[in-house]
Amino acid sequence: MTTFLVATASVHTTAAACDYLADRATADDTVLVVSVTEPDSNPRDAGDATNVARTRLVDPTVETITQEGRPSDVIQSLVAERSVDEVLIGPRRGDPDAAPGLGGTAADVLVSLDVPVVVVPLPDLS
Repeated sequence: MTTFLVATASVHTTAAACDYLADRATADDTVLVVSVTEPDSNPRDAGDATNVARTRLVDPTVETITQEGRPSDVIQSLVAERSVDEVLIGPRRGDPDAAPGLGGTAADVLVSLDVPVVVVPLPDLS
């Protein structure tokens, strides 16, 4: 049994993570989908981002979590508290106007966790 943590800020990131998990996750696995609401973000976006997993992933148990705070802090806490085996994250917010490359949360998570972190590719949003 594997516990995956999908850290997401957009429906695009969640969809990309679900595509990755389609061939990996089984009925014995658990997928935690977390979206962190920051002061400048719309709380509805967090709910939309997490709900995508419930419709896209059929076999594993899916639990959605929305929290306020600093995304990398919330992710690190969940990894420690929930015995997460693997983290999936997008390279940056799923925003068509975002600059290419790793965003701050992805970079922070990559260097701060002691579990595998998979950066899922986002679709071309332009």
